[in-house]
Amino acid sequence: QVQLVESGGDLVHPGGSLRLSCAASRTIISIYDMGWYRQAPGKQRELVASINRLGTDTNYADSVKGRFTISRDNAKDTVDLQMNSLKPEDTAVYYCNAVNNYAHPSPRPLYSEWGRGTRVTVSS
Repeated sequence: QVQLVESGGDLVHPGGSLRLSCAASRTIISIYDMGWYRQAPGKQRELVASINRLGTDTNYADSVKGRFTISRDNAKDTVDLQMNSLKPEDTAVYYCNAVNNYAHPSPRPLYSEWGRGTRVTVSS
């Protein structure tokens, strides 16, 4: 089974920035469309950004559009999420996963076993 490993989460003030990174225990990121998800306390996990396999097209949830940027480095087999202008409502644990179709509003995650995620807390 593939292990997905997210990193980069931290405590930041509103308006701040963070860059999250996702890697895997074996080469899978460069093969698939990828997505970043988040789960806030008491809420369901939601997709915030996705990117196609080649990195030429992306999709974003309305709540993060214009503030978050997903990118990938297939040579390094990583996918990142640059988060700017962070808001308290962005507070969540963030996860990555391969998805079946980056362009679908609710793509199916390909790996049933999620990583531990990385915690982002936006607070003054």
